[in-house]
Amino acid sequence: MTAKTQNQFLIQVLFFIFSIISVWSQPFSIGHTTINLIDSSRGNRSIATEIYYPADITGNNVPFTNATTEAFPTLTFGHGFVMTWDAYQNIWEALVPKGYIMAFPKTEGGLSPSHIEFGKDLAFVSRQIFNLGMLQSSVFFGRVSLMNAVMGHSMGGGAAFLAPQFEPNIKTIVTLAAAETNPSAIAAATSLVLPAFVLAGENDCVTPPAANQLQMYSSLGSVCKTYVSINGASHCQMANSNFLCNFGESTCTPQPTITRDEQHLVLEDYLVLWLDAQLKSNCVAGQGFNNLIGTDSRVTFQKNCSQCEPLRVAIVQKDKIEVYPNPFSSVLNIKNPNKKMFIFKLYDGAGRALYTAEVSSEQGYLNTSFFASGIYLYEIVSDDGFTAKGKIIKN
Repeated sequence: MTAKTQNQFLIQVLFFIFSIISVWSQPFSIGHTTINLIDSSRGNRSIATEIYYPADITGNNVPFTNATTEAFPTLTFGHGFVMTWDAYQNIWEALVPKGYIMAFPKTEGGLSPSHIEFGKDLAFVSRQIFNLGMLQSSVFFGRVSLMNAVMGHSMGGGAAFLAPQFEPNIKTIVTLAAAETNPSAIAAATSLVLPAFVLAGENDCVTPPAANQLQMYSSLGSVCKTYVSINGASHCQMANSNFLCNFGESTCTPQPTITRDEQHLVLEDYLVLWLDAQLKSNCVAGQGFNNLIGTDSRVTFQKNCSQCEPLRVAIVQKDKIEVYPNPFSSVLNIKNPNKKMFIFKLYDGAGRALYTAEVSSEQGYLNTSFFASGIYLYEIVSDDGFTAKGKIIKN
């Protein structure tokens, strides 16, 4: 068996294992609550937000799941022009049972929306959900991980490209039939380096890929980005049926050549694998994504990376790396004078993973302004295993 054949066989085995795990895993029920977030930095701007989360029973304001004590990634999703959050039931029903918190800000729903304010809303909500995870009185206390994504459809997809400039701790963006915005999402993409997944519909006549999603993808500065066009898919079929979106789409061509259910199935297949790989460090899902995209006749694609490529981590000297200050306040510094590559992991006092990053520069830092006061733990890991650990305190 050649090396290439061995690699292909390994990918198939990993994808098979992931499929079995997905079948065996008991999905969560879906809890729901509505909150009103206030952004004091923008004149006490009110941001009504619908939130869906893993629960043991389906319902409004039910407790968070007790089936596990783990913390879950947050997905903040922006709606399309004159569309409402409930049009995206297909998205939250696909992702929340797989272990994600989904937040839908309901702002900028009128005929003259501000794209920049919507981008700021997405960033603000993403940060505030994490803050709720630090609040003892919240249903989300202790259940929100630092891993998160900003997502969106149409106008909300364009706003997702604007959001990271207002929230540096966004880990990835995922967009569905994203529309060009004012200010330009295409221009904003040039400054983004975080992983990005751009989904498009081949038959989208509302935001044609050539003028929208393909330009966004090409402009991205991301070291890991993927573009997937769903064959025969349309703009509005990214969501559930919505009168205003359907009416607008009915006035242009080409029309979809696949059904809404078929389009939703492709969306779910790719969204779950991408998000599990990016936000849960699930390399079986990452290999499943690589295998699926390479053989799937339902899509065409472009990409500049593979999910979960082996980490190229150099051996580090324990006594050469410094994490400071201790105690810290708004910024945590990582001194790495030898510029050796390693993995830095941060945990809360209960040992729940909050943050993971590769460090290879001489000086790195982590913005901790939104962390609650308390005790945190860190690990430094090299390719020869665990190297160092410590305890630090946030004032």
